Amino acid sequence: MANSGAVFLCLIFTLCAAVPSLATVYTVGDSAGWALSVDYTTWTSGKTFSVGDSLVFNYGSSHTVDEVSASDYSSCTVGNSISTDNSGSTTIPLKTAGTHYFICGVIGHCGGGMKLSVPVTGAATSPSGSSTTPPSSTTSPAPPSTTTTPPSGTTAPQSSSSGTLSPFLAALFACVAFLFKLVIS
Repeated sequence: MANSGAVFLCLIFTLCAAVPSLATVYTVGDSAGWALSVDYTTWTSGKTFSVGDSLVFNYGSSHTVDEVSASDYSSCTVGNSISTDNSGSTTIPLKTAGTHYFICGVIGHCGGGMKLSVPVTGAATSPSGSSTTPPSSTTSPAPPSTTTTPPSGTTAPQSSSSGTLSPFLAALFACVAFLFKLVIS
């Protein structure tokens, strides 16, 4: 009886560990990165962005990533950003539902197409692409978010959408080891 209880607890733990690992990392612009002459409207079409996902911007030293308000996005107004980064590799965690707006803060680049509007739903998506909770109906700009950059010497993922299942696998291996220990003893 103790073994079936342990198996049940391992199963519950494994399932709970899998839920937060459904976040997706999107490389903005895929292999073209954050650059002039990329159609970011086409790039976002067909993608479902959810709270917990991340955007990775890869770009040259002549660009920036500025999160801006909806009105600054529409008018390509620079110098009024919520957050900004110019490190060449910027990771933005999508922490809130609603539409997030990004532009390049270099004069003329936003007008040249370096602008990205990302609608974010309120929950992580399942592998089938459907949301696990209803999407948020807000259309106001997201509150300020912290721009983070990876530590020096690390590389950003090259895939546009690479799922991360490492917490799930860690929990699975822990359960298998636990069950193996129970069987041997």
